[in-house]
Amino acid sequence: MSDTLFRALDLIEPGDLVLYHGSLTDRHGLYLAVPCDCIPCVRDNQRGSNDVRYRLIDPFEDEPDAPTLRCARRQSISRSTANA
Repeated sequence: MSDTLFRALDLIEPGDLVLYHGSLTDRHGLYLAVPCDCIPCVRDNQRGSNDVRYRLIDPFEDEPDAPTLRCARRQSISRSTANA
């Protein structure tokens, strides 16, 4: 699929830059989104849940073991225009 189609549908691919605007206001900002790999999210995906959740990684973090946002709902993120 072309990148234009992903943008038109507002789909998020693994590794896309996204803006987090969810309930944790002190964590709002720019992140890399990958599908969440925690056990409950993996189990829900295997059951065919349409509620895909994401793990958000801070691309500017210097420490590799820094905490990430887990289980972020699709409604809490939007594609960054920096992807263009």
